Amino acid sequence: MSFKILITGKNRQIIASDISRHIENDVNCEVIGCQPLKSELMHTVLTERPRVILILLRDESPTEVRVYDLLRDYMRAGSAAVIVISNEEDKKTFMFNTGLEKMLFLPRQFSLSVLCDKLREFKNVLAEEKEESYFFEFENTAPAREFERKHILVVDDDPQQLFQIKDQLKEFYEVTAITSGTLVARVLERYKVDLIFLDYLMPKMNGPEVMAMVRGDMRYADIPIVFLTGVAEKETVIKTITEYRPQGYLLKPTKKSEIVAKVIDILG
Repeated sequence: MSFKILITGKNRQIIASDISRHIENDVNCEVIGCQPLKSELMHTVLTERPRVILILLRDESPTEVRVYDLLRDYMRAGSAAVIVISNEEDKKTFMFNTGLEKMLFLPRQFSLSVLCDKLREFKNVLAEEKEESYFFEFENTAPAREFERKHILVVDDDPQQLFQIKDQLKEFYEVTAITSGTLVARVLERYKVDLIFLDYLMPKMNGPEVMAMVRGDMRYADIPIVFLTGVAEKETVIKTITEYRPQGYLLKPTKKSEIVAKVIDILG
């Protein structure tokens, strides 16, 4: 898989095609561009899986900046480094209005050589750590980080389902949304999780397999798990409940009243 760099932001037009080619040649990578729109940004991130996300800001409002908060879950899963290019005013707006936990900021009048040096540095570090993020602040052996609010992990290979559940819960809870069961262990190692909503059918690692992995680790065995399932899978899920004994299941698409009620029932 090639080393991919995603360029996004209202000001991404300052990276002309010849500059993108310079980055590709100098860093030996693939440069991808997308608009800073919720659906396009997350679709690109989840399908292309870039290792570095380069955000180019220019006079963006707090509402426009908040779209980048969607990248937080991707960073938590250990998949990317984020570089933000902005002036001081845009930097303040970005830091105040997004939930991203750690980024590298460069001034808007940046040097291309400096940027390429930093990209090569990230490439080397990320290559050594495979899919571990350059920005994690602690080792795997450190205690999991806790949040002020209860932390809910949602696992579903359907991005639209993730967006819906996150919107339903984010007012009251800290929510991390990931698209693959293979990322669950990575999140659990770094963050204290109070509840997991788990899609039943997923590629690579399905819901029952993820649950068996979680229940088989004494550190996480007590985390409540609720299956998310389509109507067609209901009978299969009921059989699985008998074997794995999760804290229940919810039918998709979820209703806000039902999912909030399930969280309150489990977490109080």
